[in-house]
Amino acid sequence: MESSGRRQLLVSKGWVQAVLLVVLFGFFVLGLLAYRTYQAKPPTPQRVVDPRGQVLYTSADIRKGQQVFLHNGLMEYGSVFGHGAYLGPDYTADYLRRSSDFVRRSHGGPGSDTAGRRTIEDFRTNRYDERSGTLTLTAEQAQAHRRLIGHYSRFFSEPTTKHGLRKKAITDPTSLAQLTAFFGWTAWAASSERPGHDYTYTNNWPPEPRVDNTPTANVIVWSVLSLILLLGGIGILFAVFGRWRFLGWHGREQATLSFRAPGDVALTPAQRACAWFFFVMAALFLIQTIVGAASQHYRAEIDGFFGTDLASVFPYNLMRTWHVQLALFWVATSFVAAGLFLAPMIAGREPKHQGKLAFALLGALAVVVFGTLIGSFLGIHGVLEGAASNWFGLQGFEYLDLARIWQVLLSIGLLVWVFMLFRVLRRRLRTDHPGNMPWLFFLAACAIPAFYAIGLIARTGDNFTVTEFWRFMVVHLWVEDFLELFTTVMVAYLFVLLGVVREKVALTVITWTSSCTRSVGSSGRCTTSTSPASRPSTWRSAPSSRPPRSSR
Repeated sequence: MESSGRRQLLVSKGWVQAVLLVVLFGFFVLGLLAYRTYQAKPPTPQRVVDPRGQVLYTSADIRKGQQVFLHNGLMEYGSVFGHGAYLGPDYTADYLRRSSDFVRRSHGGPGSDTAGRRTIEDFRTNRYDERSGTLTLTAEQAQAHRRLIGHYSRFFSEPTTKHGLRKKAITDPTSLAQLTAFFGWTAWAASSERPGHDYTYTNNWPPEPRVDNTPTANVIVWSVLSLILLLGGIGILFAVFGRWRFLGWHGREQATLSFRAPGDVALTPAQRACAWFFFVMAALFLIQTIVGAASQHYRAEIDGFFGTDLASVFPYNLMRTWHVQLALFWVATSFVAAGLFLAPMIAGREPKHQGKLAFALLGALAVVVFGTLIGSFLGIHGVLEGAASNWFGLQGFEYLDLARIWQVLLSIGLLVWVFMLFRVLRRRLRTDHPGNMPWLFFLAACAIPAFYAIGLIARTGDNFTVTEFWRFMVVHLWVEDFLELFTTVMVAYLFVLLGVVREKVALTVITWTSSCTRSVGSSGRCTTSTSPASRPSTWRSAPSSRPPRSSR
């Protein structure tokens, strides 16, 4: 024990210092990427005009079109900016292919080399005037845009479900023109060269040979380096654990395990409540599996479900939205339950009314789950529109599809869960070093609501590049980093409580995991920023009009 009455740190301070350095470096890189995203995002023109000065669309049209795209759940149907296709296409690639085909035909057709060069020049030349906020398209590009308004209007107002969308998914002419304006803006950013550079705002992504979107040297170099660092880091990790015995790799702990019958173990009220959490988790997992099977059936039979017109009630984008959100919900439910169950075992006590709080938290979770599912249904079916859809229907960001009100309530619920853990652990935390496992358990739990709440920064009316940066922060930091870190801490604590491993060994493994997780999370994969600082982690060759969905 230290002189302050706290238990000493079980591992060397060098471990803690190394973790802190990795965390500081990782968040410095993320902060730098955030700064570059805001500074170098593709501009949104105030006006987009043809050579005669006739306005094709405005910045307000782009913003409204983006909201039409999101509130109708189209990000779960296709995508933009080359993120790849689901059942529908990537609309940036689709717009580029269709518009470049039209422009090339206008210049002489596929058999003319001159037509090909002029098409590339039309799309690669950046005619945006920053001082006036005006983007001027060529006559051929402007005519292609007008034609594509008709194409997308027919596609989304189709009176059948043959595309996997509900009948007449979008019929308002103004909304359809705004949606096409949004697609056109993303295609312009993907094909026009960034001022002072020989690559586009999206680093020549998605690939499209008709506009000379091909891999740059940076794409190749950073892709190769990321693969080398990933495999090399894993190799070093295993080498270190295999070389030094004190890390716990060699041999098995010489401990005799004995277990008591389940009926002999006294459970606290909150631990008993966890049984209901796990029951709900299993139900959500079952529903998610059924919904996932239905969404995958669309790939085999896009216009029916064994003779039933499923899309008229449950279109593909609704099934996909439910599938993703249910996955997050059952995972969050299981983590909340596991934390509530383990906390009394760590602290050796449980305060009064913890069980009542647990049931209240379960009820609040049910409200968020059912609110999200019903809101998504009403939003995609057009019952809720505009601000109502944003707050109570769906925002439409993949992984953050749920409406604003449910996103806020879920964040609050996770904060209440952290408070409940603190009520149990506070005495134990006062008597232990901040680098030991009780503190790591609590801090890992704190990271879950903190990094989910980052998604509140993404708003449907902001520049799409900025919203994608914060959305990917949630995907890569919350889903792929801190949920896994909390899992590692929980599993390690279970082995310690069972007597399988020593606490020092478990603590060493956790510090290694936190360092590796944080370093991976700070890589360029955390963002889809179209700034020069952002480098795609991999390059996948694919048909330009429908690139595969890239790894999330």
